[in-house]
Amino acid sequence: MGLLSGILGLPLLPVRGVISLGELIRRRVDEEIAAPASIRRELEEAEEKRAAGEISAEEEAAIQQQVLRRLDVSEASEER
Repeated sequence: MGLLSGILGLPLLPVRGVISLGELIRRRVDEEIAAPASIRRELEEAEEKRAAGEISAEEEAAIQQQVLRRLDVSEASEER
């Protein structure tokens, strides 16, 4: 039965490869988003934009909240 299922499963190998690649990319993106350096960089960019007058204090606070929310979500998913 192993040989038969192997032969019949051959057409699905490219699909399985694409799915595996997609999962790998998703994991890498999640790691990059949750990386402390990435979070620090985004917060510093918001601070610099606020200092340059490009964004208001409210917009800076919104960016900070968004980054911190994303950090909370990534930490919660790591605990699972």
